[in-house]
Amino acid sequence: MHNTEVYILSGFLGSGKTTLLKRLLENERLLGRKTAVMMNELGKVSIDSEVARDEDIALKELLGGCICCSIQDKLEAQLQGLLINEKPEVIYIETTGAAHPVEVLDAILSPLFADQFTIKGIVTTVDGLRWRDRTAVGPQLQQLLLEQVRHADFILINKMDELSESEQAKIIFEIQGINPVARCLFTNFSQVAIDELRKLTLSFDKKTSSSFSKKALNLTTFVYQFQGPISHVEFEEFLMDLPEMIYRIKGYVKFDASSKPYLFQYSYGMPFYMKEEMNLPLNLVLIGENIYWSEIEAKLKKLENDFKIQTEK
Repeated sequence: MHNTEVYILSGFLGSGKTTLLKRLLENERLLGRKTAVMMNELGKVSIDSEVARDEDIALKELLGGCICCSIQDKLEAQLQGLLINEKPEVIYIETTGAAHPVEVLDAILSPLFADQFTIKGIVTTVDGLRWRDRTAVGPQLQQLLLEQVRHADFILINKMDELSESEQAKIIFEIQGINPVARCLFTNFSQVAIDELRKLTLSFDKKTSSSFSKKALNLTTFVYQFQGPISHVEFEEFLMDLPEMIYRIKGYVKFDASSKPYLFQYSYGMPFYMKEEMNLPLNLVLIGENIYWSEIEAKLKKLENDFKIQTEK
């Protein structure tokens, strides 16, 4: 059984995300794939959902909050429902313009089903005029625009016709300076060869870990499945030794002789544990930048093996 592909569409309000989604859905109809769309609006009424109204497309709307903040639990429930009831081959997640890409990835990668997804990548649309004039907006908004570009795997810079050649050259220089690994294209109305987007791949694939080149590394995810309990003390040592560029970890871990797992979350170097009342899959989801996951995987395997040896003595 193939994993469900997931594309995250990022970008500030009015930058062309919905137009891009429309093009992608038209392409999916031609391919005949079972498709689902999740649309996130900050308000209580969705404005854009008409683009996904089709009897063949499963649409879930997340209203009244941002994926990465107030409605994370709702998102998890809806994604699980999609996987069980619809079994889509591909899911498109259109975020609010105010969403941070790392937070969105964190929100959708629940340990309950992360191993069923192949995250294809983050496609960010940029309004070329807004980028050119970004110093006119507040510092928080400027920072968000930078973060959306920095963590993208594919960047579309819209409104090409309204920019001079020298402005285009300056914008591409600035954006590639922030994110040298993403593919970057100037477009009008998000017109892009869909085949180019299909080549995206963000998720770590165990089969290719040995040939994982540094050039291809940017923001990536990794799912590790524990087979049994590990030492709490050694796990804490593992956390203290983590690279700074691991932004998030969450999952379920069993420690020592405990019969039930702990929900574990890690953010900006701070761990959090909560005892669960039921047995859950012991999946650990990690999100980082420029990380060789094969090294992290080896350390996690060592934790399991060490604990096994200790308990067998």
